[in-house]
Amino acid sequence: MKSILKFVKSQPVLVIAGVLAIITLFIIPPDKEYLGYCNTSVLIELFSLMIAVAGFRSVGVFDAATSLLLKKAGTVRRLGLILTLICFFTSMLVTNDVALLTFVPLTIMLFSSVNDEKARILVIVLETCAANIGSMMTPFGNPQNLYIYDEFRLSGVEFLTSTLPYGLTGLVVLAVLTLALPKTRCSAPAAEKTDIPKAKAVGYAALFIVCLLTVFRVIPSLVCLAATVVCALIFDRKLLLKADYALIATFVCFFVFVGNIARIDAVSGYLSSVLVGREVWIAALLSQGISNVPAAVMLSGFTENGKGLLVGVNIGGLGTLIASLASLISFQFYRKSAGAKTGKYFGVFSAVNFGILALLLAISFILN
Repeated sequence: MKSILKFVKSQPVLVIAGVLAIITLFIIPPDKEYLGYCNTSVLIELFSLMIAVAGFRSVGVFDAATSLLLKKAGTVRRLGLILTLICFFTSMLVTNDVALLTFVPLTIMLFSSVNDEKARILVIVLETCAANIGSMMTPFGNPQNLYIYDEFRLSGVEFLTSTLPYGLTGLVVLAVLTLALPKTRCSAPAAEKTDIPKAKAVGYAALFIVCLLTVFRVIPSLVCLAATVVCALIFDRKLLLKADYALIATFVCFFVFVGNIARIDAVSGYLSSVLVGREVWIAALLSQGISNVPAAVMLSGFTENGKGLLVGVNIGGLGTLIASLASLISFQFYRKSAGAKTGKYFGVFSAVNFGILALLLAISFILN
């Protein structure tokens, strides 16, 4: 029983998705149409990107890049700005959760010698917002983008024009908020110099390029899958264990749930009528309660406005702690750190997130 409770606590979204999928099995019994529910291309692209990024992390590419950038830090304010910008731009390529998994622990280490809890909290909150906002700028920046981009067959231009106004606005706001950090002098500790295995780095870079070409529909997804498995077997078999299989399983469960709900005419018709013209607001609101990845999958079956849904779930990643599961990563790291003040963190997080959320929703109202 304890192991079950532990699993439920660690993977609440997967559990909810699984329960919903199972419930719909009794309404729409399994048949041959189930085979068409899952978007296998998205699942393969997710898996391959996870392996490629895990490979980069394993050879120290992120550590080397971070060390180089942090040499420019001289004050707490500048350090906060650098870390925020790093999270913003790296999340475009390696996803928001990977950016936070990499840089929040580094931030906690850096601020252990600064002795300014207010500054530490603000920087971690700004990093979290930066990762969530920056990741909206590319199709592979987060799982919901990858899914919507493929599901609605958006072009690169359509994707960028939909998200660019919100991403740039968010970047400006985040940069302005770093001005609230003090100008206290600080120095980033020098990281241990480690040699990056060139052969592995080149191999993972080649795999990452294959992933990007697959996302942009240049290379078939099955070729990408084969390349991923071969690359892992050649360089590091343990990488195959580092993919987020819980996220992949969550997608599968929601595919089943949405597929079955779409076959219930009364429910499907109602949801479709409610969503028309309100995709951004409903997606953002639903994300606050179940997070933006499942919100994207759930709503995709009831609207043809992929661009509106794209904007809604990305904006909806701001707000509550669970609006984006990446935000929970930052909170967990902070909560377990020495001297953590979770109440104050929650207050700063809510103020910054809901403030930016309100601003971006206002922009969406003006633009649409």
